[in-house]
Amino acid sequence: MAEKASFDLIALIAASIRRERERAGLSLTELAKRAGIAKSTLSQLESGAGNPGVETLWALGAALGVPFSRLVDPPRTVVQVIRAGEGPATYSEQASYGVTLLASCPPHARRDLYRISAEPGPPHRSDPHRPGTTEHLVIGTGRASAGPAEEPVELGPGDYIVYPGDAPHVFEALEPGTTAVIVIEHI
Repeated sequence: MAEKASFDLIALIAASIRRERERAGLSLTELAKRAGIAKSTLSQLESGAGNPGVETLWALGAALGVPFSRLVDPPRTVVQVIRAGEGPATYSEQASYGVTLLASCPPHARRDLYRISAEPGPPHRSDPHRPGTTEHLVIGTGRASAGPAEEPVELGPGDYIVYPGDAPHVFEALEPGTTAVIVIEHI
């Protein structure tokens, strides 16, 4: 079942990247250049042969001028339940960090909702998102150091932090099994 879900997510991402690239009127070469990735990598992603990490998808979203969620959001149903451990998860290539898209905004709305699962190890460092982006984070289990890259805050279960997402920021799990929910507001 997990294999099928992974394949479905890869197919969804491939179609989304191609759709957004064509909508933006960009060639493979131009999008690859703007996102800072190899054209061959982009070609593989669009054909469904690649398995991109969080960083690659964020870079593509930024280059396309769309939120990350636009690249990984599955088709909507009227009622949707996503159980813990399910949903379209994407993992970092640099840290024990994964995000699961829980809800994205419909067109013309401006927020996305993710569940984070992370383990102690190297922190997940995020480059600035689009200007005006704000992130809201609530820790579910475990402990984490999160927020602005220069001044992260240690947080525990139930703790909430809001910080600029358009500046470098970080999330580092301090205990095994750390989970959180993050809402990203786009302007």
